[in-house]
Amino acid sequence: MTEEQEILNRWRLVLGRYASEQLSFSSEEARLMEMEEALDYLYAREYGEDQDIRQERKGGDGSSKLTVPKWLQQVKKLFPKQTVEIMERHALDKYGMTELLTDPDVMRKLEPNRELLKTILTLKHMMKGEVLALAREIVRKVADELIKKLEQEVRQSFFGKLNRSISSPIRSMRNLDIKKTIRRNLKNYDTDRDELVLKQVYFSARMKRYNSWRVIVCVDESGSMLDSVIHSAVMAGIFAKLPMLDTKLVIFDTNVVDLSGYAEDPVEILMSVQLGGGTNINGALSYCESLIDFPYRTMVVLVSDLYEGGGYDNMYRVSKGIIESGAKLVVLTALDMEANPDYDRNAAKKLASMGAFVGAMTPEELVGFVSQVVI
Repeated sequence: MTEEQEILNRWRLVLGRYASEQLSFSSEEARLMEMEEALDYLYAREYGEDQDIRQERKGGDGSSKLTVPKWLQQVKKLFPKQTVEIMERHALDKYGMTELLTDPDVMRKLEPNRELLKTILTLKHMMKGEVLALAREIVRKVADELIKKLEQEVRQSFFGKLNRSISSPIRSMRNLDIKKTIRRNLKNYDTDRDELVLKQVYFSARMKRYNSWRVIVCVDESGSMLDSVIHSAVMAGIFAKLPMLDTKLVIFDTNVVDLSGYAEDPVEILMSVQLGGGTNINGALSYCESLIDFPYRTMVVLVSDLYEGGGYDNMYRVSKGIIESGAKLVVLTALDMEANPDYDRNAAKKLASMGAFVGAMTPEELVGFVSQVVI
């Protein structure tokens, strides 16, 4: 894109969709139209009573289909963090978009879902009283729904493995030990009828005893990691209830906070995070290193986009120390349902070359990965 094209595109964004006949976008039309829609959703309020008249003149354009939750998500995707903060401040202070913050009746009518959850986590610091209590209820409903969905995967991965050395009194086809049944009944083979007579059928017990592993989930709470923060809190809550895992939960930006005492309650965790701010991965990993008692039975799961603000050399040094101690270092550049990461690829390559497992995972994939290591 030339400098002249960029200037024209910026002027079109400033003037808005009402200038479309006089000035069209010169490139990247789809993305720029999304930016225009997000800006129009907010700043068209500047027209006040004249807004309906201006929309009428445009005929088929109609009004924006954005909602507050979708608008918040869109501006975070399209604009720099500093710009987003300004737009949110204008929305709340200048244009009075306070429905989610001040009106309990509006809050009660909202359908609990992940998009609403993300909106609440973004703006919860501005909520108070009854609205905050209602917001907490929504967070719990969405978190419980995610837990219910993922617990089945956890049960299958951690408790679905058979212990074939122990017979079970539970007679279930799912537990049937075919090889043992055939082997033990070979002596009952009827040569005249040429068939195996099963006088005893054997079933395998499910494994119940485990050697405990410590799993330290270390979560970057910067604004770009919101989806991963949500799923990290949910997975930590599920892991904390498993008898074979000693789960620790650490969240960080430039500061490090140990929320291990709340690990079983994802709602408390999510309502405690402060999205945004800087990133000090080195400081967070250094704290996690201090929680390692038995390295060969410890897994440190770092959930971060790896954009380090505290110095990459320091981050690499502490990561190397964790790996060389015998602990497993797992670096997840995304932990959400889509697992589409945006991360520092150079840092990821460096950590992988040092022996860390680096990748993006869905929560289900993380469950399978952890179960394979600890069982």
